[in-house]
Amino acid sequence: MIESDTIKLLRECDAGIKMGTASIDDVLDYVHDETFRKYLVDCKDEHDKLKEEIHILLEKYHDGGKEPNPMEKSMSWIKTNVKLAMDESQKTVAGLMTDGCNIGVKSLNKYLNQYKAADEKTKDIAKRLIKIEERLAVDIRCFL
Repeated sequence: MIESDTIKLLRECDAGIKMGTASIDDVLDYVHDETFRKYLVDCKDEHDKLKEEIHILLEKYHDGGKEPNPMEKSMSWIKTNVKLAMDESQKTVAGLMTDGCNIGVKSLNKYLNQYKAADEKTKDIAKRLIKIEERLAVDIRCFL
């Protein structure tokens, strides 16, 4: 049970990181404020570091990770591009990113509760990812 929950939680973190970094990539060209851009780039770098940790652990379990749900990824891309086509402001980007962070935090907490038997190292990774998402949402509030 521990190994099963550990792998499942690692896979959800992996998918969440992929979704988060793709979302950041989708909006970076619209971010003109250097402070805002730095928040996003730093967040992406932190995601990438966690992704490396996750992949090392997934390799240990002979698991290739998980891609984000294609429907969710498509809907996110469409929402981002439609909103930015109507309004390319920093406010729009901040709103989109805040929504994404909130969804990520909610999902990760759900998976932490669902996969209670996961090992502590994996739970710690999920909690660190939650903190990264929460911090970005707070940091970019001034752009809303």
